[in-house]
Amino acid sequence: MDQRRKRDILLAAGILLLSGILYLLSRPGGTGAWAVVTIDGRETARYVLMEDRTVTLGDGAYNILKVSRGTAAIIEANCGDYTCVRTGEISREGESIVCLPHRLIVRIEGGEALPFDASVG
Repeated sequence: MDQRRKRDILLAAGILLLSGILYLLSRPGGTGAWAVVTIDGRETARYVLMEDRTVTLGDGAYNILKVSRGTAAIIEANCGDYTCVRTGEISREGESIVCLPHRLIVRIEGGEALPFDASVG
């Protein structure tokens, strides 16, 4: 392997490492304490993330929220596009799950703060 190819591989590895570090630093806040549910812009429920439960949100237009082991996820919905279900589990302050057809937002709030501040600008 020639010297130039080795440098290219080292450069690529360095860029990947830097990208991983930047991703970790740019994630939303620390572990959250609450899953806050809003429908039509109004807060309708607030669930402690450390208390396992499964609840149905809505009647005809419904989403099923599962809170388990410090995470929240929409596990079933009848919205048609299922983006909310595909979002998966959220647990960090600032993360959210959105179901536009049902005008539903589940966001994580509260909890521990990260040990650093970041500024983008």
